[in-house]
Amino acid sequence: MQRFFKSFLAFSALSSLVIAPVFLSIGAASAQPVPIKKGTDASYVGAGFAAGVTSGGQNNDDATFGGNVAGRLKLGSTPFSARGQINFSSETSAITPYVSADVGIAKNTNAFVGVGYQFVESNGKPTPSGNKDAVAVVAGVESEVAKNFLVYGNTTLGINAYENSSASAVSINGGIGYRFK
Repeated sequence: MQRFFKSFLAFSALSSLVIAPVFLSIGAASAQPVPIKKGTDASYVGAGFAAGVTSGGQNNDDATFGGNVAGRLKLGSTPFSARGQINFSSETSAITPYVSADVGIAKNTNAFVGVGYQFVESNGKPTPSGNKDAVAVVAGVESEVAKNFLVYGNTTLGINAYENSSASAVSINGGIGYRFK
């Protein structure tokens, strides 16, 4: 009986040495996370709100609420995009083309920062982003939330964007976009 017990222990130990690495490698492989693609490469057009939060201190430059139309064209495999935004009020609009650098921060989500120039159609008339042509700096976030649909939001700073004032204009913009590419 003692001889059987020794044989059983030896067989068990050898079996463990042979089988253990197989189970450990399966566990290690399943424990490794599947890489999640950060960011989105979507090119899209969208529409939403635009809210001016500053005033230049003169006539026709109070904070104004309106809407926006925005678009993004991803520039190949680079981290850059060509973008455009139109902030409009009941009186006129500010058209802002700009280039952005995009960084994936989560699954299907980018943060971006860009620079461009805003052209106010009727200088002196209020828009959410000021009432005159100005350099614009934009920072925002965009995220794909469903197949072909995104939400976006950004803050636009129009530098010296009010007539007869050295004040800068700040607008908060957001909306829903449709992916076309």
